[in-house]
Amino acid sequence: MTHTPPTTIVAGHAPRAPRRQPPGHDYVRGGVRFAAELVAWIATPWALWQHSIPLAIVSVVVLIALPAVFSTPGDRPGGDAPVSVPGGVTILIVLIYLGAATTAAWVVWPFWVAVGVTALCITAVFTEQTRWKALTRRLP
Repeated sequence: MTHTPPTTIVAGHAPRAPRRQPPGHDYVRGGVRFAAELVAWIATPWALWQHSIPLAIVSVVVLIALPAVFSTPGDRPGGDAPVSVPGGVTILIVLIYLGAATTAAWVVWPFWVAVGVTALCITAVFTEQTRWKALTRRLP
């Protein structure tokens, strides 16, 4: 006897099979990655604000837009982004915001906060390894 996955019934729609998570995705890994991304969105414009307000605004727009616009096909649980890119580009985008979060934290926040952000970003690199291995095997 084989087990079939349960279906989801939505009012007015035909039943559908539940979405499968792409390799390397789970709530812990995604949570660590999102926390680091959120820190980058906050700390980077904060660090740049004293030098150039337009640059600070552009930095947060770029940090939000990069992962929203560019994605490797099959990497997102909810669907693909408008522009398909190889897995290496998705990895580079993650490294950009991890670097931005770490650098900006050391510029604007106290030592103990910067150490925590650095630890978060290093943790993200380690938790991303399964996903990154899967991404390097995907082409757009």
